[in-house]
Amino acid sequence: MRLLAAPAALFVGVLIVASGAAAAEYAGPLVDAHVHLPSASAVEPYVAAMKRHNMRKAVLLGVGGVQSAEREWIEAAARKYPDLVVAAVRVPDPTSMAAAGQLDVELARTKARVMGEAHIRNVARHIDRDPSGPAFMKILELSAQRGVPVVVHDELTPAASAVLEAALAAHRDAKIVLAHAGGATPAALEPLLARNANLVIDLSGLHFEGKPMLATERGPLDPAWKALITKSPDRFLFGLGLWAKHLFEPAMLDRVVTWARRVLGELPPEVAEQVAWKNASTLYQLD
Repeated sequence: MRLLAAPAALFVGVLIVASGAAAAEYAGPLVDAHVHLPSASAVEPYVAAMKRHNMRKAVLLGVGGVQSAEREWIEAAARKYPDLVVAAVRVPDPTSMAAAGQLDVELARTKARVMGEAHIRNVARHIDRDPSGPAFMKILELSAQRGVPVVVHDELTPAASAVLEAALAAHRDAKIVLAHAGGATPAALEPLLARNANLVIDLSGLHFEGKPMLATERGPLDPAWKALITKSPDRFLFGLGLWAKHLFEPAMLDRVVTWARRVLGELPPEVAEQVAWKNASTLYQLD
């Protein structure tokens, strides 16, 4: 009997170790720092999912001027769900010298705590703008004066990173939030973060239907992403980055949030909490 007992005990021990090695799902609050409404009615399934999944706040952003009616959709959603929805101010054409003045008026009217998203470089839309140009410099000056961050869609290349860094250096009191992590790798982002304390990375859209992604639907968090987020836990915001209509179907919302909680659970608990809600709450003054 002793000869059988030892292997049995060993087998149980292996099971315990294996089960302990699996990361627990992050179960705390969430703030979705990056949502786009594809229609006026899309807020309803989204808010229902927020209630199912302990999502405290959602920041509704414009889509770089693509949808003419989205300001009305965003403001209507914020009026209907003031405890859940945070309305951003849409950014006009960031190459227009009038944009900063228009934004100033809107910020005074709405008391919004975030501007965006502004499209700086978007390959699919054939947009390639200079964020260090005079018009965007005025927007950053406004960001610094009012303490309101601006979210940018800027698909990074070495050249795009250089002009973004020039903009960051010109207005150190302004905060730029790089949506979708700029489509860049952790290796490309790490030196940008190290040199620019006024840069924040928004992880929206890096879910299993996006590209790049933090992880597949059931696979582990990419080790390079895990290392960078853990190294700079105060510089990252959780966001789903939803826009396509099919992502607002209840079953798909449940899948994406389940994925997010699993991925966040692979981070150290204190890091997961910062990324999941604390950083956005501080940056966008949500409390």
